[in-house]
Amino acid sequence: MAQADTLVELVKAASSGDQQLFRRAAESLIQEERSKGHRIFADRLVKSLQYTSPFQQRAVGSKTTSNDGAVTNDLILEISPQRTLDSLVLTEKIRAQLDEMIEEQHRAELLHAHNLSPRHRVLLAGPPGNGKTTLAEALATELMVPMIVVRYETLIGSYLGETSARLKKLIDYAKTQRCVLFFDEFETLGKERGDIHETGEIKRVVSSLLLQMDELPDYVIVVAASNHPELLDRAVWRRFQLRIELPTPTRAQLSHFIDSIGMHSQVSFGLAAETIAKRLLGSNFSEVEEFCLAVVRRAVLDQKTNNAKAITQLKLEQWRDRLKPVSTENQDN
Repeated sequence: MAQADTLVELVKAASSGDQQLFRRAAESLIQEERSKGHRIFADRLVKSLQYTSPFQQRAVGSKTTSNDGAVTNDLILEISPQRTLDSLVLTEKIRAQLDEMIEEQHRAELLHAHNLSPRHRVLLAGPPGNGKTTLAEALATELMVPMIVVRYETLIGSYLGETSARLKKLIDYAKTQRCVLFFDEFETLGKERGDIHETGEIKRVVSSLLLQMDELPDYVIVVAASNHPELLDRAVWRRFQLRIELPTPTRAQLSHFIDSIGMHSQVSFGLAAETIAKRLLGSNFSEVEEFCLAVVRRAVLDQKTNNAKAITQLKLEQWRDRLKPVSTENQDN
């Protein structure tokens, strides 16, 4: 039987339409049931707790729902996260930092009682394809909150002050709920203001961004991803409490990743994961995932899921001869 106080909080939140109170009480109930070993019941509660708000929220522009359940409007794409941290290949140091932040968020009330706040601003840096977006989604899953992805094509305007106004509108919407607010290619907004090649409007956007980030409550987890962190304004760096670099994966990490894909898809690649990883070394997680899925597709179609060695060898040859991006040093000026 759940604690009476938790049930009272749930009823109070439902009757008053207080979304934040409702989610906190529901998450408390889930944690309590898990601690009692009632995992099946807890999992059912998690599925019942929809990632979109159970109450009417103020939207940012027109809102639609796609076939995969993602909620979109003019400035954001709001999705229900599916990935978990356990499904990612992370170093122990990175995983430890993320686990600490997740614990702080789950036990925020205790920190608040001591005049402390949980960390809620994370900067992810590294080359494309190494899992920055996936990591942001996994954080949202672990925190049981929606993931709000910023849409730059509608956020950035051509008129003076338009981008800053839209940014404020977006931030005001994020404040209405517990969520992970994800900025991909963050250097688009947070460029160094000292860059003489940038316009005054971009500098005003950076100043507005800094102000908006400072005003965000700690239940809004900001995750910013950047392929070029060296372009970020120095004051932007200071706002992030957790700064994590996701480098190109090692052979051991690729081997573990390939093994996990094989197990999940129930396809035997016919070659040791270490061997495949050696041939794919230097590739990012996204590329390796696409390689493995290409093998899986062919194995399913050829009904050779028990031993796809010949398919894997063929795909490795095709991988070796694939078209590669041209280095900027070899491009004509």
